[in-house]
Amino acid sequence: MMNVTIKYRVWLAGLFLSSMLGTNVATASELSAEVWKDPNCGCCNEWVQHLEEVGIQVRTSNTGNTGIRERLGIAKQFGSCHTARIGGYAIEGHVPAADIKRLLKEKPEAIGLAVPGMPIGSPGMDGPLYGDRKDPYDVLLIHVDGSTSVYQAYR
Repeated sequence: MMNVTIKYRVWLAGLFLSSMLGTNVATASELSAEVWKDPNCGCCNEWVQHLEEVGIQVRTSNTGNTGIRERLGIAKQFGSCHTARIGGYAIEGHVPAADIKRLLKEKPEAIGLAVPGMPIGSPGMDGPLYGDRKDPYDVLLIHVDGSTSVYQAYR
């Protein structure tokens, strides 16, 4: 009987500690991404590298992204050259990793984030080819109803 009581107490302590840690530690699924892109797109590869540099594990599907964009609920006007799924959210285009990590921390009720088009200066569109040029752009939060708001502005 005593052995069962000790095991129960150890189990409870473990449950308590894991619940305390769980509020501040990202799960493995949040730090992994599936990316759909064109196999020949250099900027998509650069964006994938940007994610990997901050510790996000990436699996790529070189099948294009039009179909998956639609399935994930991202309207065509928010489209770009690649689409990702990270931590249950859709990520469209050249969204900075810092904004993705913020999204995963805040966990808003939303479809995800989008950077429509391919703005120069955004991650993946910021290599030596573009020099020091940086176009202003917005990272949009796509709400469940399809509306958007500016999540982060880059000027």
